[in-house]
Amino acid sequence: MRPTKSFNKDYYGGALMVIIGLAAVYASIQYKLGTLQRMGPGFFPCAVGALLALSGLLIALSARGEKPQAETGGHHPTGLPDLRGGLCIVAGTVAFLVLGNYCGLLPATFAIVFICALGDRSNTVLQAFVLSVAMMVIATVVFWWALQLQLPLIKWGA
Repeated sequence: MRPTKSFNKDYYGGALMVIIGLAAVYASIQYKLGTLQRMGPGFFPCAVGALLALSGLLIALSARGEKPQAETGGHHPTGLPDLRGGLCIVAGTVAFLVLGNYCGLLPATFAIVFICALGDRSNTVLQAFVLSVAMMVIATVVFWWALQLQLPLIKWGA
């Protein structure tokens, strides 16, 4: 029996990102790109495609020298499927929707980041808390102050 070649997910995932990014750039150049001061309809898709391709290239290059590790197959050490990450992402998104509607941007941001951070078993509650507070500050500066998003920072009720 021949030994099977190991499959390096990062290498192939990065290559796929490069292909999708270059396809987005190719599709966007059919539209007017414009300049930084007067952006055309193709500018944003071109920029995002280029960033996607660059990110994919960096991921593929960083994975090239690594030896693939044996995977647990997405299972918990007990043998059951590990659903913690997926459930935390869904719960965080639902919490953001509810709290964003009834409580405002800051509680919603804290909830989504805190709950989703707990989906990673390597995070502690303190790390999730610190990350959530930092993201609240960033959300305030970016979305409320710079972009003037019409979502109040804190509100009570609908």
